Amino acid sequence: MPILGAHQSIAGGFEKAVERAVATGCECLQIFTKSCTRWKSPPLSEEQIAAFQRALQRSGLRHPVGHDGYLINLASPDPKLWRRSLESLEDEYRRATQLGLEALIIHPGASIHNDTDAALRRIATALREVLDRNPESKTWILLETLAGQGSQVGRSFDELATIFELMDDTQRLGVCWDTCHMLAADYPIDLPAGWDRTVRWFERQIGLDRLKAIHLNDSKTARGSGVDRHEHIGLGYVGRETFRRILQDPRVNHLPMYIETPKGKASDGRDWDVINLTLLRELAAERQDLLGSSPSDDRPRSLL
Repeated sequence: MPILGAHQSIAGGFEKAVERAVATGCECLQIFTKSCTRWKSPPLSEEQIAAFQRALQRSGLRHPVGHDGYLINLASPDPKLWRRSLESLEDEYRRATQLGLEALIIHPGASIHNDTDAALRRIATALREVLDRNPESKTWILLETLAGQGSQVGRSFDELATIFELMDDTQRLGVCWDTCHMLAADYPIDLPAGWDRTVRWFERQIGLDRLKAIHLNDSKTARGSGVDRHEHIGLGYVGRETFRRILQDPRVNHLPMYIETPKGKASDGRDWDVINLTLLRELAAERQDLLGSSPSDDRPRSLL
């Protein structure tokens, strides 16, 4: 069975995120390393780190990862904002390393002026500085695929591949797919042949060995919308069949998969994380014809 989990709040302490994950049936865990709406937070104490690691060991959870905050924009053309973003990312990377997280998942950023080539260079420069300053860390940085909203960069595999090409050392650099973002960015993952072509295109452009995690999120908006709006599993435009296809695809279903679906309780009182994870496990266990026909040209047709 695929390794399934969710993003959990660190309110009350990092160990509380572990407790929430266990209570909702997670097998893997994603957290923020600090407040996601602040540039800085107090340094981690030895007590905080130890409490989190003890909780993890007791829980049996695997593949703990972090996600960067909402203020960071490594693609910004504003020198002050870019430098502040770099420093904030380095702080988060060090915190992820201290907590023993396997990876820190980041949004590449937004160029603001639609100067995509320059924006990609700014992202690569920032990543290079962070990794060079922390040579002993074994924590990965994973570039998340984005929806392409506004002036976001990182919506296409071509753009992510360019960042890899601009880096001197990519040993700790990987990718995290987000199913909502990929659909919004016009990848035809909602079709059997479209999913297959998307996987093969990524293998050609970057390499499946660079794919380290997947965010399983349904989408409130249709394919190609460019709008990032997460929905509960099976209730959006990604759809149940797509999630079944992903969960049963041996090319990717060995990876840790995290939901970032809306929190709260359903009308029957059940926790939405429990509902979404239960459905995903049911889909993973069902039989299906995995892939459609695969033409020789593997570029996804609907990608702009």
